[in-house]
Amino acid sequence: MRGLHWEDFRALAPEISGEQRRAASIAAIAHALHDGYTDLIYIMLPVWQAQFGLDYAALGVLRGVFVGAMASFQVPAGLISERLGAAIVLAVGTALAGLGYCLAGASTGFAMLLGALLLGGVGASTQHPIASALVARAFAGPRSLKALGTYNFAGDLGKMTLPATLSLMLLVMTWRPALAVLGSLAFVVAGAIFSFTPRFERETTPVSSAAANVALERPRRSFAFPLLLLIGIVDSATRMGFLLFLPFVLTQKGASEQTIGLALTLVFAGGAAGKLACTFIGARIGAIGTVWLTESLTAAAILALLPLPLDAALVLLPFVGIALNGTSSVLYGSVPDLVAPGWRPRALSLFYTGTIGSGAIAPTLYGLVGDAFGVWKALALIAVMVLVTLPLSALLRPALPRGYGSRTV
Repeated sequence: MRGLHWEDFRALAPEISGEQRRAASIAAIAHALHDGYTDLIYIMLPVWQAQFGLDYAALGVLRGVFVGAMASFQVPAGLISERLGAAIVLAVGTALAGLGYCLAGASTGFAMLLGALLLGGVGASTQHPIASALVARAFAGPRSLKALGTYNFAGDLGKMTLPATLSLMLLVMTWRPALAVLGSLAFVVAGAIFSFTPRFERETTPVSSAAANVALERPRRSFAFPLLLLIGIVDSATRMGFLLFLPFVLTQKGASEQTIGLALTLVFAGGAAGKLACTFIGARIGAIGTVWLTESLTAAAILALLPLPLDAALVLLPFVGIALNGTSSVLYGSVPDLVAPGWRPRALSLFYTGTIGSGAIAPTLYGLVGDAFGVWKALALIAVMVLVTLPLSALLRPALPRGYGSRTV
């Protein structure tokens, strides 16, 4: 009997062209770097507090200005990329994000640090709308669900890798040169983005039969994208609200500060695995089925977490992370199927702006609930609120292409 050869494995999957491979690689690298930059701030806040004598309100402003700039400029970044091209705008944005951290490392006071993070946030705003649109353009139809899910998973790798790298660097050098080194990395990545990003023509017509079918269903499609955005907003608010209250719930169960750090790591690791796993689950059972699965498990896991003792809660947390983050992959991956191809950069810009914005606002709103009713009741409310996505996703089903996610791609 003949043994297996490379050609046998290639026959099991669709061909991936050089342009598709470059698009996916560039988008993944950009996502990992930019998301890593976003979470470096968590490592630096205590350092800046000690260096500049900042209070908690000032630290909140530093975090808020970066995230606020990143959210606010995503739509303009998408529009500019339509005129100038994805490669140049994404490369410039990446360079600006790195420059922001280089300037942060050279800051002599709060005002300069604030300006540096503002610049970094503006640069970071280019990544989500442009890189995700690049992937959606390269992988049309159901294949985009897997491609966008893998792209999202790359962002989680960056969130884990860059902060950990900075922590190790701070053991052997001070924070200023450490930020300069990590910031300078962006210039190398920006050069690669500009050199290797495929120059696709702007799409004006559907690129696949599935997209063509969606384009013909205008009465049903008119509400589809806003509905998907609403689901994404609820899902993002759930994640941020859960992470806000989790340390306090664990503290009441007797967790130490080190245990809380471990617990958050377990959630984030589960979330990274969930994004990747749900990409392939979504390709098999469809976006709607995956939303029902992950959001139902999220609500059940949060409610189950409340009465459990600490050790059992820690065992459950990776599974909470899988369910909590898994939904986002199929939501992002569904955007290209609900808008005309030429509108994908704008739609993805709006989607990321809405979900990131809701993630910024939700902790404040849920915090008010926690102040009024207590942490446990607030977390129970979050578990109930996530179930709102189930009827919303059922309304979305007619707008998705027939057979979406029902075949191996």
